[in-house]
Parts: sequence; structure tokens; C-alpha cells
Amino acid sequence: MSKQEPLFVDSSELPGFHNLLGYRQASWEQDEAVIEVELQPRHLNLGGVIHGGVLTSLLDIALAQAGTYCPYPGRMRKAITLSLTTTFTGQCSSGTIRVTGRKRAGGTRIFNSTGEVHDDSGNLLAIAEGTFRIRSGSEKPEGVPI
Repeated sequence: MSKQEPLFVDSSELPGFHNLLGYRQASWEQDEAVIEVELQPRHLNLGGVIHGGVLTSLLDIALAQAGTYCPYPGRMRKAITLSLTTTFTGQCSSGTIRVTGRKRAGGTRIFNSTGEVHDDSGNLLAIAEGTFRIRSGSEKPEGVPI
């Protein structure tokens, strides 16, 4: 299959919490997803640096996407997070952060992914490892209608 444009260009096209995070899809292909966020005041904690909850949420999204790529327009695959471990390694308060998720292993329903967050200078801000379950109906590459 040829590489297709990402299903969503940015999270403003998505409902709820995704929209609140304000990320954009930088790339999405089989076994790898990359999202980017231009930091805004809403992403910062009381100390003026990116909130750990924002980092964890973005890692959760990118890691799940790494195992749920769907090349069929108008369709998607969905996953549920079973476990997610995040380690914070740095801080930043401005610029654009880049979150990369990579599927590492898995079967037809359960998969594992790892990920990293870097600031626009390449500094590592956080790493994560997660286990996800493909939602019923999403097992096949063609996923389900949006």
C-alpha cells in the first residue's frame, strides 16, 4: 500500500480532549506516528513549564496511533490503553514539541509501543512505554467507518 495523508491534519478536527491538546499530525504510517504541539500557556503548569499530564496525554495518543494506522480514507482503527508508564527527563516552556510513537510488538489484538518527546532543540523531555488493545471491529487493516 502506498503512504497516504494522515487521517487528521490537526486535532482541531477532533472532538473533546484531543481538540483541547492542540496537536497536529506530523506523520502517520504503519508502526509509527508523530504529532507536534506548539506550546501555549494552557500547556504549562504553575511553574511555567510543560505540564506532565500534557506530555503523558500526547505520548498516550502517539503510542496508540503507532499500532492503529489505517490507510483507508474515511475509516479508522481504535485502541484502548491497558498500561502506560511515563518517565520525565526534561522541561521546556515554549516552542514546538515533537512526540514520536513506535509499535514494538504485538498480535492481532494487543500491542506494545514506546515513545519519546523532544523539544525543538532536540532535548529529550519524556519517554513512555505502553500496552494497548485494539477495540472490537478495529482488528483488520480497514478498521471501521469514522
